[in-house]
Amino acid sequence: MKRTPDLSAAVWRKSSYSEGGDNDCVEVADGHPGVVPVRDSKVPAGHVLLFEASSWSAFVHGVKETA
Repeated sequence: MKRTPDLSAAVWRKSSYSEGGDNDCVEVADGHPGVVPVRDSKVPAGHVLLFEASSWSAFVHGVKETA
C-alpha cells in the first residue's frame, strides 16, 4: 500500500511556466521520493494532486517540447 506523504512542512515553488501573477500558478513541492505533489496557488489549503515522479517528468518534458 502506498502512503500519502506528510506535506505539512512542504516547501512549495511556483511553476516557471505560470503567467507570473501571484494567483495564477501551479505549485510543486520537491523532496518527496517517487512522487511530485502539485497544488493550485489560489487554494493553498485545497486538494493536492500526487503524480508519480516518472509521469511528472514526462509531462514537464512535453511542456518544454511545445514551448
